[in-house]
Amino acid sequence: MKRISFVFRRQFLPIWLTAILITVTGIVFRQSLIRMLPLYVSLVIGFLQSRVNRYASLIGGCNAILYAVVYGYYGLYASMVYAALVSCPLQILTFLRWTRHARESTTELRVMTGRQRIFTSIAFVAAWGALYAVLSFTDSTYQLFDSSITLFGILITVLTYFACIEYTVLMIPSGLLYIGLYAAMLRESPEQVPYLIYSIYSFLCVCVSVRQARRIYRTQAEEKKKVSIQKG
Repeated sequence: MKRISFVFRRQFLPIWLTAILITVTGIVFRQSLIRMLPLYVSLVIGFLQSRVNRYASLIGGCNAILYAVVYGYYGLYASMVYAALVSCPLQILTFLRWTRHARESTTELRVMTGRQRIFTSIAFVAAWGALYAVLSFTDSTYQLFDSSITLFGILITVLTYFACIEYTVLMIPSGLLYIGLYAAMLRESPEQVPYLIYSIYSFLCVCVSVRQARRIYRTQAEEKKKVSIQKG
């Protein structure tokens, strides 16, 4: 029992420490409790994502609505529309798809082909240019971060839906963009400190998920190979 208790504390210690830092800085910098609420939910989501757990998408889809409200408040219009109309429904659909192809707490993972990666890269660059041009005609703040984060979010959400392990790798530059965004916002909106703290925690979870996804994929590939040999 002592060993189980120790593992439990070690496993969830980063969540508790981050939650405390978010709470303390939120009080100090007078951040609204409503705008802090999605951060607390995201702590659990980040933990599940680091383990490539399919329930991260279910909770994340519901939490996306809360983020849409926050993004709208800060004038991040592209991120607001993405969160409400893309992230929310697609994450819920992702959970349903991963559940249909469930492998314990995760799903059957796959890898993109070289042609798919090239096509995706070209489409991403073209879409980024178009979105940035559109935002330049609005009063959207932090247009570079807003357009980049939104496009990365859409791409990651789509790849996650199809269970392509590349989504975990793309979450690294996306995570760095979030850190950059919230750091840039501190001058005009110092109450964003809790968001900066969460983005650092989230980035660490993302780094763990890259290794975990590759491990799961290799294990699944070996199992398929064994089954193929037995049938042959």
